[in-house]
Amino acid sequence: MKYPYPHLEVQGITSQKVLTTIRSLPRELFISSEFQEVAYCDSALPIDCGQTISQPFIVAYMTEKLELKETDKVLEIGTGSGFQAAVLAQLAKEIYTIEVHEELSKKAQSLLNKSNFNNIHYKIGDGKKGWLELAPFDKIIITAVATEIPSLLLEQLKVGGRMILPLELETEEQYLVLVKKLAEDKIEKQKLIQVKFVNLK
Repeated sequence: MKYPYPHLEVQGITSQKVLTTIRSLPRELFISSEFQEVAYCDSALPIDCGQTISQPFIVAYMTEKLELKETDKVLEIGTGSGFQAAVLAQLAKEIYTIEVHEELSKKAQSLLNKSNFNNIHYKIGDGKKGWLELAPFDKIIITAVATEIPSLLLEQLKVGGRMILPLELETEEQYLVLVKKLAEDKIEKQKLIQVKFVNLK
C-alpha cells in the first residue's frame, strides 16, 4: 500500500512527522497472518494474550499529543505488538517499554531488533510500577485503560513532562487523558476523545 491511512488528516492529525512515521511502518508485520487482509484498516486488531494492536488513528493521536522531541526519553506501558514503540522510536531518543506478558514482549523484541530499532529497551513486568531506576522520563504513554492515574508513574514523570493514557470513568466510559506535570505536586489534566482499550494489568 503506497499511501496507507489517508483518513488521518481528516480525523485531525496535523503533525507531518507523526504522519510520515506511522505510514512508513508495515503494519502487517505486527499482526498475525489471519488478519493480513485488514492490516491497513483503521481498527484495532487482536494479537496474542488477549491483547490488541491499536487502530492507526489512536496511535497517531496519542503520539501527536505527547509533542515528542528528538532528545526525549519515553516510557511506554504496554509493549503489545511493538507497533507503538516503533513509532515512538523514530521520534524520540530512547524508548523504555514494559509488557506484563512475556510472550508478547519477546515477540516484539525479536521483530523490532530485526528491524534495527536499537533505541528501544524492554522490560517484562508490572507496568504500573514503571521503571524507577531509569526515571525520570520526559514523556509517558500508557496503552491500556486504568481507573486512575498510576501514582508511581506520575512520580517518574519529569516536571514539564507529558503523560497520555486512557482512563475509565465511573460511567464505565473510557477517555484519553493528557496529563501535564507542572510541578512535583501539581498536574493539569485534559480530557480528550472517547476510546476503548484493554485493561491495565
